[in-house]
Amino acid sequence: MKKQIRRTALVLSAIFTLAIAFTSTAVAQDDAAALYKAKCASCHAADGSGDTPVGKKMGVKALNSPEVAKNSDAAWTEATKKGKGKMPAYESKLTDDQIKELVKYMRGLAKGK
Repeated sequence: MKKQIRRTALVLSAIFTLAIAFTSTAVAQDDAAALYKAKCASCHAADGSGDTPVGKKMGVKALNSPEVAKNSDAAWTEATKKGKGKMPAYESKLTDDQIKELVKYMRGLAKGK
């Protein structure tokens, strides 16, 4: 009886842990999408194409363009933190974790996901 209770407790614990991990990932993705929409989409477009009036005026390149896509995540993070060209810096407005999730989100846009 005690073995069965322990086994059940272990299974429930594993299920609970997986549920928390899945929820945390989904929340991070939702947060990154909301951040992108609030901070980036006006220039980079919802799909990352740069096809917005502001993006066209500023010469924003598509996230999936070879010139942009070849950059490392570290380079994308640095550009987001410090700004690049006419792009503003976000290091004082976003946390490191938010920027990390934002870079992951933009990589997904660049891959068409």
